[in-house]
Amino acid sequence: MPTYDYRCPANNRVVEVTHRMSETISTWGELCARAGIEPGDTPANTPVERLATGGNIISSNHLGSGCAPASSCPTGTCCAGGMCGLD
Repeated sequence: MPTYDYRCPANNRVVEVTHRMSETISTWGELCARAGIEPGDTPANTPVERLATGGNIISSNHLGSGCAPASSCPTGTCCAGGMCGLD
């Protein structure tokens, strides 16, 4: 099953989840339920955005890095796609 990265603009967290290509996750509550994590202080109805990762197939049990890629990382100069997470 493909994995997708979602970002919550309200708390700047990135969470990786698996779901069918035909499914859509649109809120922080849906994302937390799918990932099996607590929503914390972020309201469940807060919108989330799917990142353009293309959906990857993984076999890892570790889902989600917990932080968004740094905005100061120039895309493609330090790593593939600029997703190195440099601050």
